[in-house]
Formats: sequence, C-alpha cells, structure tokens
Amino acid sequence: MPEAVIRTVAPPPGLLASLDPLLREWLPRQRWFAGKGRPITGFTLVTATELLPPGARLGLYHLLVRAHQPAPSGLSAPSGSSGSSAHGGGAAHSGDCYQLLIGVREALPPRLAPALIGHLSEGPLAGRTVYEALHDARPAELLLEALRTRARIGGLRFERDPGQEIRPGLVPRLMTVEQSNSSVVYGDTFILKLLRRIVPGINPDLELPLALAREGCPRVPPPTAWLVADPDPADPGETHVLGVLQPFVQGATDGWELALRELAKGEDFVAEARALGRATAEVHTALARALPTVTLGHSRLRTMVAGMTERLAAAVGAVPALRPYATGLGSAYTALDDLAAEGQTWTAQRVHGDLHLGQCLRSPAGGPSHAFGSGGEWSLIDFEGEPARPLAERRMPQPAVRDVAAMLRSFDYAARSADPPQPDWAERCRAAYCSGYAEAAGTDPRTDPVMLRAYETDKAVYEVLYEARHRPQWLPVPLAAVRRLAGPDRA
Repeated sequence: MPEAVIRTVAPPPGLLASLDPLLREWLPRQRWFAGKGRPITGFTLVTATELLPPGARLGLYHLLVRAHQPAPSGLSAPSGSSGSSAHGGGAAHSGDCYQLLIGVREALPPRLAPALIGHLSEGPLAGRTVYEALHDARPAELLLEALRTRARIGGLRFERDPGQEIRPGLVPRLMTVEQSNSSVVYGDTFILKLLRRIVPGINPDLELPLALAREGCPRVPPPTAWLVADPDPADPGETHVLGVLQPFVQGATDGWELALRELAKGEDFVAEARALGRATAEVHTALARALPTVTLGHSRLRTMVAGMTERLAAAVGAVPALRPYATGLGSAYTALDDLAAEGQTWTAQRVHGDLHLGQCLRSPAGGPSHAFGSGGEWSLIDFEGEPARPLAERRMPQPAVRDVAAMLRSFDYAARSADPPQPDWAERCRAAYCSGYAEAAGTDPRTDPVMLRAYETDKAVYEVLYEARHRPQWLPVPLAAVRRLAGPDRA
C-alpha cells in the first residue's frame, strides 16, 4: 500500500471545548442534523485527526463528535417522505455521533462565507475562524488524494478497489442539494458521499453496492473507494464506515425531478415506470444471489406484524386525522397475520430499504456509457436505508415487496405534487412499474396483494406522522392513500 502523503498530528488539547459553543449553534442548522427540536447539552469527542496543521493559511481537522441531547419522546418519524429526495430529519437518539470536517483559517474569503461556523476567541485556535471544510477545494482535494493513495491517517483508513483508477487533479465541487449526508463531485467523474450520522458496523451503503458489483449488476454504481475509521484502541468496537466514492453519472436526472418535469408537461411516464420496475427487479435478483435469504414463517411474521401494529397505534395517538381509519388500516396487518397462521411463508432477502424516485438516477438517453452501465438506463443509489432506523434493522433480510410498496407510494407523491393532482397518472405508473418488475423477476408483486398492502399501509402511516410533524402542508398526500388503503374498495 502506498505511503500516506498527509502528515498526521494529534489535535491540540482543548480543541473540542473551544468549539463547543459554536457547534451548539451551527449543528442544529444543518440539514443532516437528526436531533432538531431538542437542545444540545454537550459533546464528547470520539476521534480527532489533524489532517493539515493550522499554518498561516489553512488547517483541517477530522472529528467524530457525539452530540448529547434529551431523549426523543414518542415514535420516531421516518427518515423522510416517499416522494422528494429531501430525506433525513427523523428523530435521533441521545448521543448521536456526527462526522465533521473543520477547516481553520485566519479569515474566510467571501466565497467561503456560507461555510462559516464561527470565530474562536479562546483555546488552542484562538483568533482563528473555523468553517465547514467541504466548501473549500483544498480539503476536498486532500480527501480524494488520500483515497487514491490508500492512505492511513491516524485512525482513518482510506481504501479503494485496486481495479479502478482514480486520476489525480480532479476538480471538486460540493453538491448544494443536501440530504442526510454530504456529497462532493470530482470532475464529473466521481461522487464522494460522506456519511454524517455515524454508527458502528457495516453500513449497507457500502456493503450492498460491493455485493452487487461482485455479481456484475449494472444497475448500481460500484464503489471505487471508501473511508472507514478503525475502532479506538481505548474503546474497541466495530469499524465505522464514513464515506463511499462511486462513479458519477454525468447528466443524470433523479427520478423525482424527472417525474415532476413530465407531469408539468402533461407527458406520460408509463415507459419510464416500467423500465424502473425492471431495474428494481434486476437489483433484487442480484442481491438474492449475492447474499443469504431466509424463509419467513408465522413466528417471524407475527413479530413483523406486531411492529406495524405498534407503529399504527402510536401514529393514531399522535395524529388525530388517522383515528377514523385505524380499524381499516389495522385490517391490513391482521390479514397478513391470518395468511401466515394458515401456513403461508415468504422469502426475505436484502433490499434497498428506502426506495423512492429520488433514489433512482436516469442517465440521458443516447448519452455516454459508464463503467457500470450504458446511457439511457436507470440506476439505483443510496443503499443506506432509513437513517433513523437502527443499523441492525436496516441490514435484516425482508420481503422484496417492501421496496416495491415504497416506490408505489413515491408515484403517489409525485402525482399529488402536481397542480391539479393527477391520481390517474399515479395509477398508470404504479401498474407499469409492477409489470416491468414482473418482466425481470418472473413474479408480479401484485400477486401477493396482502403483503403489498401491509407494507404500503405501514409506509403511508409513517408518512402521515412525518408530514404532521415536519410538513403539514403535505399531509393530504398520505391521507389520500390512507383512505384508499383503509376503505372497502381497497382492492
């Protein structure tokens, strides 16, 4: 392995204490901060690595910081709605760990004004300015060079696929549309996704694309390189995945934006929905080959149904608008439990876990080919799952129809974002998506209507809770699905 080109120096004592008052103000304003609405009571430093010593011009620190907050009350909201790509923002547990890249300068140039964290008046960096370093080209270039050279810097380990080349000198730019993580594009060749909320263990956003790459699945960009933090010797545990570098699909449009564009023009989306269904089935088929599957019988289904029922009860208690539909919605779960009691079983496998139109990329028709597929094709991205859910839960095998149900909800969101809403458009897309899925998988998800309804109901209940808490103006969208799923004409 090439020797690291970056000098490693232990950060100065008292660094976190001096940053504390600034981070209490800055962190809650970030889109990716999961504990909004609850005060930060303190910080604990998990790891700290000085990547560049703070000379006259620029310093850089990599920090893993645990933010302590009062425990959330009530049911955790889902990581986002089924429609737009604006995911993130679910309730956090006390003591969430965040990845921070802190730049240090004497003063910020005007171009870095949006990145300002604050000015330090005391501590080892007194008199200097600290800022979000991903806005700055030099720190972003440093990260790519470390991945290219497979550097080891303190407790940070930069790994890459030896079969993929990373050219030096690619110009970085921070993506401005942020979600629950941060992304940097390098020369329209690669995209580095830096995870913000860090948990120990194997992150599916690296695990699943690596497995799919081994299977030769062309629907998912294969990881080129990745960044991990080794366990602290004083507190041994599992490795932390911090970031993943993948090929960048130049000129691609995410499915949410593409669907809204076609809706605005009055264009049909059936062909795209069918192609997306085929792409989803190809990913599911490859995942079932690459990773173990399990059989779900009555005992496991009973646990799953109990979780759905519990979430429904909590949501009904939190959102009065759900109360008239509680019995009808609960019947979706009862019907599933009844089938399992009669002896029916289901196959569970690894799935995407948070599939919606915003997690799909459509490369331009007739565009250039990429290492993982040809132009004009659908790709699936962001296999992290719902960030608000525990990592162990996100890595559990589940029926593939869970992803299908989530995508069906996403078509509803797109159709009801139009003015006026276009429910017929959604129905055509939903049918085409399932037909395309059947073409590639050999099984139509609609042939398992009880499981499909249960998952779609569970998703709609989550959406109601999320919208009631965070975007009340969107509440009519999942409520329309609730009426359909709970009503006598639900079939």
